[in-house]
Amino acid sequence: MQSLLPIVVLFILFFLNIPIAFALIGSSLFYFVFLNTTMPMEMVIQQFVTSIESFPYLAVPFFIMVGSTMNYSGISEALMDFANVLVGHTKGGLAQVNCLLSALMGGISGSANADAAMQSKILVPEMKKKGFSLPFSAAVTAASSAVSPVIPPGTNLILYAIIAGVPVGTMFLAAYGPGILMTISLMITVHIIAVRRNYIPSRENKATAGEIGTQFIKSIWALIIPFGIIMGMRLGMFTPTEAGAIAVVFSLFVGFFIYKKLELKHIPIILKDTVKSTGSVMIIIASAKVFGYYLTLERIPQIITELLVNMTDSAFVVLMVINLMLLFIGMFIEGGAALVILAPLLVPAVKLFGVDPIHFGMIFIVNIMIGGLTPPFGSMMFTVCSIVGVKLEDFIREVWPFIIALIVVLILVTYSETIALFIPKLIEGLPKLFQFIMMKFSGA
Repeated sequence: MQSLLPIVVLFILFFLNIPIAFALIGSSLFYFVFLNTTMPMEMVIQQFVTSIESFPYLAVPFFIMVGSTMNYSGISEALMDFANVLVGHTKGGLAQVNCLLSALMGGISGSANADAAMQSKILVPEMKKKGFSLPFSAAVTAASSAVSPVIPPGTNLILYAIIAGVPVGTMFLAAYGPGILMTISLMITVHIIAVRRNYIPSRENKATAGEIGTQFIKSIWALIIPFGIIMGMRLGMFTPTEAGAIAVVFSLFVGFFIYKKLELKHIPIILKDTVKSTGSVMIIIASAKVFGYYLTLERIPQIITELLVNMTDSAFVVLMVINLMLLFIGMFIEGGAALVILAPLLVPAVKLFGVDPIHFGMIFIVNIMIGGLTPPFGSMMFTVCSIVGVKLEDFIREVWPFIIALIVVLILVTYSETIALFIPKLIEGLPKLFQFIMMKFSGA
């Protein structure tokens, strides 16, 4: 039981509202100062410093910079116009645009909180003008922002791939299926509520094929970023880190020369945002690695695996238990922190039950995104409520239908590997299909 005391300390610090990184450092120091006194403190500090000296982690600041550049380059406006052309005529109008825009932006911003903040400033005021209630507008914005980190190239996907030792490119491909399902579930929920409350469309008429084509051409520079990244990695043209650097250069090019909204005065702001966001992410990763060092020394992952094995031999039950645990923890811990703390513990356990680590990655990331919506400490909940000025109780009343819709998607992703890994399996099967067709053609 003594070996579990640092985990108790960690949760006490969480409940005292200590920032995640400092809570992890504090609980780790408690272990190395009071419990494991044989470990030289120099080795602990070395672990803290060297844990982030990894080439793949360079992808994180690059993709954060892409998201920051997007806010000043006109890319977000182009995507919003494209989303409005596609779904603006439907019941719920701008609320549907809100959901679809998060899916389109996911490949660029990769951050739930960045997406939530941006759409709170741009879309929520327009939704209010169109007659949407402010709590409903806030709930839609927060719920749709849960899609952004699931659609590639979200930083959580990169972090999980590094932790679990799986290919980043395959992780990106797998994420499209759950991300699209989440978007569809939110849009269905919006439609049901909009019909009941008679929310009006943002466009009077359905867009013609010509209008859709014209707007697609205008927005293609933004849409090409995620697909170019995926295809480039899949074809072996560049690594995920190099893909991040290429995406930065491309987004700057689009902002300066295509949409012409990016100016030199924006560069210092973009760099400042990038450094600030990268610093907050990397200090959490570094502190989580030190905490993970304690977990390894005390064999906590092996203990958890043994507990699960002794509890049941059914992967169905294990995944249900893990999901319930993650949903509960997600109410108190920010998603990225939960990922770097819990993934090293749980991935070895689910592998023992025959669960594909990429499949489990989809389960994990969808789950922690739902946690960002739920009280008492959901990060997207606080981001949207603080920007929009909505009371938490009003927000909570409106967000529950969306949480339920996302939990339905989580269940589908959890218990259907076909759904979770549909796109990677499809891509892997294409060469075999092509070979089969060629053999049949040659035989004919």
